[in-house]
Amino acid sequence: MDPAQTQRNARSEVKRILVAVDTSPQSVRAAEYVRRMALPHARIRIVSVAENPRTLLPLGSMADAELQVARDELTRDAENAVARARSIFADAGIDVESEVIQPSRQGGYTANALIDAGAQWKADLLVVGARQHHGMLRWVEGTVSEYVTTEAPCSILVVPAGYEADIGPSPQRILFALDGSAASLSALHFGLRLARPESRLRAIYVVDRAVRLTDFVPIHVLQQAFIEEGHAALAAAASAFAELSNHAETVLVKTEPVNDDVPHTIVRDAERWHADLLVVGTHGRRGVARWLLGSVAARTARLARTPLLLARPT
Repeated sequence: MDPAQTQRNARSEVKRILVAVDTSPQSVRAAEYVRRMALPHARIRIVSVAENPRTLLPLGSMADAELQVARDELTRDAENAVARARSIFADAGIDVESEVIQPSRQGGYTANALIDAGAQWKADLLVVGARQHHGMLRWVEGTVSEYVTTEAPCSILVVPAGYEADIGPSPQRILFALDGSAASLSALHFGLRLARPESRLRAIYVVDRAVRLTDFVPIHVLQQAFIEEGHAALAAAASAFAELSNHAETVLVKTEPVNDDVPHTIVRDAERWHADLLVVGTHGRRGVARWLLGSVAARTARLARTPLLLARPT
């Protein structure tokens, strides 16, 4: 099979995209980003959660009549958000359906409602727009994020508020952040399904050189281990890229010796390279030091100003 055909087959596997929207401008940006992705055979389902007023206000602070007024207003907001998102896809030639979800009828929460919607529809990808530290990003950060990223039935694409570039045919420049784990390699293969024939591809592995007070292994020993692991990870990426016709590169990058870390280095590289999609694995840790460094993916999500694909292992 020729490389172009291989790429077309890989991309066609992302067939069901669930786009979660609210009334924020970030939701519009997220919908526009999906609209410009070259996935003509995909099905798009737009959902908005009419939040449960009982989860927004202290229990007992509102009478039943007031709760119903609040519930009606939240429902109208969700309906308007869905209508606005549908209009973005009006001339896209894509199969689009939509739904307003009412978790208040079951006394549920927004994150749980979204997870259930993805599972019931068997989504391949969940897309959200996010304000850093506010709004929908609560689904992918903090204590909620750990639950969502482990329980969500699919990968998550976050289009952050800080992404200010013009949205053209997307993605044109995809950056894959590898950490040597099977999860990050799986994320690379998932991200390649979204690549366009003309997309430029870049895989990086970050060698962590930053000295911390918690380090009890000499830093030069860790660096050498990272370098060896990085070469292996990048070789695997190069092998995957070799099957495609895209322009591709693999690069070993390094943190600064002090006051730096892996997430900041990934975000800097994405911005310097002008990536319009950053791909990380949600369950990966940092190889030989994974129990020291925690979740790189979660911290990258809080920092990134580039659309971020949190890819679940497949």
